[in-house]
Amino acid sequence: MSSSTIKSDEPTAIDLFSGCGGLSLGLKHAGFQIASAIEIAPKAQETYRLNHPDVRLICTDIRKIRVRTLMRELGMKSGQLDLLAGCPPCQGFSRIRTRNKSSSDADARNDLIFEFLRFVRGFRPKAVMLENVPALMDDYRFGIFWAEMRRLGYRGQPEIQDAVKFGVPQRRRRLIYLAVRGKYPLPEMNSNGELKTVEDAIGTLDPAGTSGDPIHDIPEKRNPKTLALIRAVPHDGGSRSDLPEEFWLACHEKTDGFRDVYGRMSWRLPAPTITGGCHNPSKGRFLHPVHDRAITLREAALLQGFPPFYKFNVQHGKEAIALMIGNALPPPFISAHAAALIRSISQKK
Repeated sequence: MSSSTIKSDEPTAIDLFSGCGGLSLGLKHAGFQIASAIEIAPKAQETYRLNHPDVRLICTDIRKIRVRTLMRELGMKSGQLDLLAGCPPCQGFSRIRTRNKSSSDADARNDLIFEFLRFVRGFRPKAVMLENVPALMDDYRFGIFWAEMRRLGYRGQPEIQDAVKFGVPQRRRRLIYLAVRGKYPLPEMNSNGELKTVEDAIGTLDPAGTSGDPIHDIPEKRNPKTLALIRAVPHDGGSRSDLPEEFWLACHEKTDGFRDVYGRMSWRLPAPTITGGCHNPSKGRFLHPVHDRAITLREAALLQGFPPFYKFNVQHGKEAIALMIGNALPPPFISAHAAALIRSISQKK
């Protein structure tokens, strides 16, 4: 999308750290047009293009982008952009990493929140949406970021919310920060109260392997011992704690941590948090409720809130697609918050 194709009567947004496009999809559903998106990873770039061919995608390191140059290319002046949104890479703030403070502090990705701030300073958008893992709120970098946002005239409180309350069929606690500048009223954000389950999301899919959907049909390769373990896990919510002693793994006998590994999802409950390891039952409760396999990549995408037609290139491989899905922002969660921001910036006090 070039500046000449941006419609003057529709609110505009820029998607920083766009990944495979979950945030952009949620923004579009709420009524935003995406003026530009920025992503550094080649496979995520290709996936984004497959699903958002209308968007001007900038394929480079965000640290190399001059904000004033981008504003000129988009034909925008300071204060004209309606929404700046994004999720700075959050792996450095993950729960496991933050248990080890030294490795968390050393992760260069953690400083990318200041690139988000650099774009805020340049564009001075009417509204801002930042999403991330809850641990970011306790990091000193977020304290610096938030203080500077207030100094720039933005009002808004960061909150920890569960995406399951906004129509996403999984439990996913996230930090969401919505802020508006100047006299725009603060967005009124209420959950829709709609609780979607695993059955709602994937219960009517065609059988995996013969559906004709490439990412639903990727075969599994398990050794006989692992397959026997999977078959022994009770259907519809069973876990490794239900297994006979002969299936206990040595690493699990030594710790009570990671209780969900080799667990099945329950039909009538939301899924657990979908992560980049969602195709691997040793990484969490990622076994299908009744089939003796992990969830497929299509099932993972649906549980993340993507529509069934969202495209992924199977040539990228299972690991890469799973990582993109696990790192994505659930579109329904984003759409609900973006709609609240549109209501705010469409009126002034």
